[in-house]
Amino acid sequence: MSPEIEHLISLQRTDREIQRLKAEIAELPKRVALIEQKLAGTKAGLEKARAAVKTDEAARRKYETAITDLRGKISKYRDQSLDVKTNEQYKALLHEIQFAEQEITANEDKILELMVTAEAREKQVKAAEAELKEETAEIEKEKKIAHDRTAQDEKELAEWTAKRDGARGAVDPDLLRHYDRVQKFRGSGLAEVLEQRCSGCQVALRPQTLTKSAVAR
Repeated sequence: MSPEIEHLISLQRTDREIQRLKAEIAELPKRVALIEQKLAGTKAGLEKARAAVKTDEAARRKYETAITDLRGKISKYRDQSLDVKTNEQYKALLHEIQFAEQEITANEDKILELMVTAEAREKQVKAAEAELKEETAEIEKEKKIAHDRTAQDEKELAEWTAKRDGARGAVDPDLLRHYDRVQKFRGSGLAEVLEQRCSGCQVALRPQTLTKSAVAR
């Protein structure tokens, strides 16, 4: 194998490692972003569960206030019934008392429903809080891994970039321009010859153009 081909093979190996490192550096933030997106969804679920608890608590207070008001009305109607002069007035007050008692029962039923629901709500909140805690720990772990990996990749990238500069200096300028042009369009400046065909573009090659096992594409 000619020295020029050896230099090009070394250069391409360096270029591929640089590409790999750059791709990994670019991919790490995306991985963290996906976890953060999941975390945001869990936070939203927790806030929704907490909001439902607050809504139920507000509804319960409303029903309790209504019951207090209705009991006050009943007490007032009973006091009034002591002073009525006619049977019709007494019946009217009795009807108001019965209606208020029915309203109290209806409100008490609604409070009972909320009390049953409250247990399920609390379970939802606790489950969401536990999930959020677990995911928060996970994302902090992933962030550290990504930070450490990025720092290592950037260090290696600097080393490979220096190697690349040295490798390019060893290649003939005309051949290097051809290599760069091909690499720009095909992603690789060299390809192995297999069965008299370029493995990169699958073009058949004449025997006289072959240079052992590698060619500039």
